[in-house]
Amino acid sequence: MTNDQQILDSLKDPSTRELAFRHLISKYKERLYWHIRKIVLNHDDTDDVLQNTFIKIWNGIDSFRAESSLFTWLYRIATNESITFLNQRKRKMMSSLNGENDYLIENLESDAYFDGDAWQMLLQKAIAVLPEKQRLVFNMKYFEEIKYEEMSVILGTSVGALKASYHHAVKKVEEYVKTHETRIEP
Repeated sequence: MTNDQQILDSLKDPSTRELAFRHLISKYKERLYWHIRKIVLNHDDTDDVLQNTFIKIWNGIDSFRAESSLFTWLYRIATNESITFLNQRKRKMMSSLNGENDYLIENLESDAYFDGDAWQMLLQKAIAVLPEKQRLVFNMKYFEEIKYEEMSVILGTSVGALKASYHHAVKKVEEYVKTHETRIEP
């Protein structure tokens, strides 16, 4: 079972559903993990969101109408689960003085699984301070090289708006890096 259509056909048959779902997980787990990780930044949080994503996929697979590719549908669910997770965190943090961006940066700095150098940390901090939509678009375009048309389906936004969001995000990331690069030791 290698292609998406075979997986989908097997998911519809009750006798092969569980095996097909294991194939789906095997095929997409890593890509979804890194997509979610770029949004929530923390390894443990990513694992939680990924698990919730696969639960949503399992519960919703019968409603998948194949109007988009399976990949696009999975990414949309992962993106929505990530946003829901961040919004829940944001509501919990409203009582504290730290904002969502501070939380993301603190999460990034304290993540034992982050293995990047100082420049990669600076880039991740620059991305973390972007508004949510720009952060999503930047990560999907820059790191995952998702085409604007596919992103449009995943995020439910026009291609023009996505291009504008990416352009603004790039400018903000460049500005952040320029103002903070002096803090990096040579």
